Amino acid sequence: MRTTRVALTAAAFALAPALLLSGPAFAAGTASPSAAAVATSAGEATDIPVDEMSDDDVRVALFRILGDPDSGKRVTAEVTALLDSGDIAQMREWLKTGYAAAQAEDDRVAIVRILADPDSGKRVKAEINALLDHNDPAEIREWLETGYRLAQAEDDRVAIVSILNRPGISDALRAAVQDAIDGTPEEMRYFLEYGQYEVDA
Repeated sequence: MRTTRVALTAAAFALAPALLLSGPAFAAGTASPSAAAVATSAGEATDIPVDEMSDDDVRVALFRILGDPDSGKRVTAEVTALLDSGDIAQMREWLKTGYAAAQAEDDRVAIVRILADPDSGKRVKAEINALLDHNDPAEIREWLETGYRLAQAEDDRVAIVSILNRPGISDALRAAVQDAIDGTPEEMRYFLEYGQYEVDA
């Protein structure tokens, strides 16, 4: 399994020049051969059999995917090329199978990028390593959508608690730490990045 993970990690870093400049890909759900989960401008998805779409519907689906700020580099590049080509048959085929493959690659690059971040904690790294071992695109997508937030929250909670061990910690900072521990994942992240430095400022 470790060999598989190392190979995937190396492949993802090889793609870095083209893909890593974007943030993690949070596009719509994985498409299947019979139906595409087509992203709408509202961020929702509608399951429509691609073969039943009109030509205009196919183009609109691609434009919506292209306009989604969470679409990754490979998805964006492939959609752009398809729209430039004007080939409806290729567009339909991409919605059936190409979308899932492109999104899976963007997602793998996203988790490797998170793994390489020196600020990522033990829980986040452990879960990413497990995902790379399994190499299941659906699991990776689900983790990026929900698991990452929860894993990071646990790592952040541990980091916040460790602040209590600092020598000479002020009463104000100690109280702020206690409040932060009970906060939402977003509030804990803010506290670690900014809030703790504002307490005694």
